[in-house]
Amino acid sequence: MPQQPRHLFASTLCTALLALAGGHAAAQDPLTTRCESAPIAALFKTFGDTGRMPPDLGRFLQNAALQKIEPYKAFDNVHYVGICWVSAWLITSPKGHVLIDTLYGPFTEPMLDHIRQLGFDPKDIRQVVITHGHFDHAGGAARLKAALPQARFAMTAEGWREAAEAAAQTVGRPNEWAMIDKDMVLADAQVLQVGDVKLQAFETPGHTMGTASFAFDAFDGGRRHRAFTVGGLGLNAIKGPEQVEAFIASLQRIRKLTEDGSDPVTTHLTTHAFSNGLTEAKELIKGRKPGDPHPLVDPKGFREQLDALQAGAEKRLAAERAKKTN
Repeated sequence: MPQQPRHLFASTLCTALLALAGGHAAAQDPLTTRCESAPIAALFKTFGDTGRMPPDLGRFLQNAALQKIEPYKAFDNVHYVGICWVSAWLITSPKGHVLIDTLYGPFTEPMLDHIRQLGFDPKDIRQVVITHGHFDHAGGAARLKAALPQARFAMTAEGWREAAEAAAQTVGRPNEWAMIDKDMVLADAQVLQVGDVKLQAFETPGHTMGTASFAFDAFDGGRRHRAFTVGGLGLNAIKGPEQVEAFIASLQRIRKLTEDGSDPVTTHLTTHAFSNGLTEAKELIKGRKPGDPHPLVDPKGFREQLDALQAGAEKRLAAERAKKTN
């Protein structure tokens, strides 16, 4: 992985990752030598608290071998094809697939190999949705555009603008990446359909103002679960209290979806697997016996994750308001 300057690493920093990992990461050895949630979250927490990249975290993020994890089937129609610290999700159907996020740099091509390893042809991807314009989620779009001739690419209007701006800032630098031209523009609550896949987009500003989140069905045998990918998990590069207020409103909106009396969201398929212990939870899938509950269906844990994010955001809001009045 090429060296990334601090401001680009900060662009993906989730300041509430320690709380999201269950609050136990500080007790762990922060020296990260393999893909496991708690020490990664602890290192990101240190980064957030100090504004300085911990050497262990820098080495971990630059180590392609440590980022490599095997793809796996999370649900009958949902597959993890990402790397250790950044997720990418493939939602499949016999008439075409949907991909959430693109990865970046040296990891986009291996993601295509992951898709093939799971028995799918990347050329059957008809829709790529991108949560927001930071390099780790949008940086592979140009490579995918060339590799997936039948796919449409979708972001919010502000997401497209942010991605183009972020890519333009890297021109001439070792970490340079290019963003594709605007394709589909997502509207709030818009439903995209590819084959049997229905994906609903939600504008959830705050992490960036152009962030989108997505709801979709995940099937386990004959049982349907409502899954959700929160597009942005933390506060960084904040431009003022209004952005934090937008983030809190987005969290509250998502939480209401988990409390829907008729069809609640029960499953968080996160953009960063270490943020809610998904890295370890996936191992439980392998040893699962017939009739066992699905380990990734955890509505209580998802609500607790959202509550932890909101608590952190409220503290940040107070600080941002204080700065504005001083």
